[in-house]
Amino acid sequence: MELRLDDEGTHTLFGNRDENLRMLEDEFGVKISSRGNEIHVHGDADNVGPVERLLDQMQDLIEQGYPLKKSDLSTGVRVLRDRPNTNLIDFFTDDAVQPAIRRVVTPRNVAQKLYLQAMQDFDITISIGPAGTGKTFLAVAAAAAALSEKTIKRIVLCRPAVEAGERLGFLPGDIAEKVNPYLRPLYDSLYDIIGLEKVDKLMERGVIEIAPLAFMRGRTLNDAFIILDEAQNTTPEQMKMFLTRLGFGSKAVVTGDVTQIDLPEGKKSGLRVARQILTNVEGIKFFDFSDRDVVRHPLVQKVVVAYDRADKERKQT
Repeated sequence: MELRLDDEGTHTLFGNRDENLRMLEDEFGVKISSRGNEIHVHGDADNVGPVERLLDQMQDLIEQGYPLKKSDLSTGVRVLRDRPNTNLIDFFTDDAVQPAIRRVVTPRNVAQKLYLQAMQDFDITISIGPAGTGKTFLAVAAAAAALSEKTIKRIVLCRPAVEAGERLGFLPGDIAEKVNPYLRPLYDSLYDIIGLEKVDKLMERGVIEIAPLAFMRGRTLNDAFIILDEAQNTTPEQMKMFLTRLGFGSKAVVTGDVTQIDLPEGKKSGLRVARQILTNVEGIKFFDFSDRDVVRHPLVQKVVVAYDRADKERKQT
């Protein structure tokens, strides 16, 4: 196939010391070489075709001025494995995803892109899936984008303060020091997306608020992007309370993993009950991720699959 790029574009496509090409070789079991203005892909025809198509479309993206990153090659591989007929140029540049979101974070598979779209289209989005699928991170990215576009005036993030299988006992300090350990993952996402100094300034001004779920009772939140994380650990009463905080001009996103419920024995999960009650309510979107959508370290996906298999075997015995 033809190599159409100049030296700078070729370096972007190939990566440092051809690391992008080596990654594609490992993923598809092919051999890639280049000579002059030609790229040669050798191997099984079923694998050569997708690699050539991926490289060709990545060249188009670079020619259009898209700032290609190494992670984009990995994303392209995942997308083509899930949906071989996907046009990667449309995937990375589609106007359906707000430019502000694309500046903050790029979806790393088809499911993530559809999830970002759902958060734009629906006032309440409830995402359910295993760890590592980007449920919370993308929700924070969408909130940051909405704040940047001035479609909302503040971001409110909350979590139920439930111990994950441990008894932490008495925690010293004021109320903020007691609950901060439960909220730390939300801080981590904000710092990754917006930056530490900017987050601290926005929190000082009250533009960003992070609080335990219990602090939401009695409030009505207008012009806000509200995120409830770890929603599998809410009770049905808490879930109802959270969803009824939605005010005018606001969006709510609920994230959770029903395979990691830390509620006391016999307590129903508000996330599971919400699915039963609200599935057919217009304006609410339920979005499901699977173990195929995990985008963390490859071992995370294997861990998720192994635990799911063990759970199914246990239920069958």
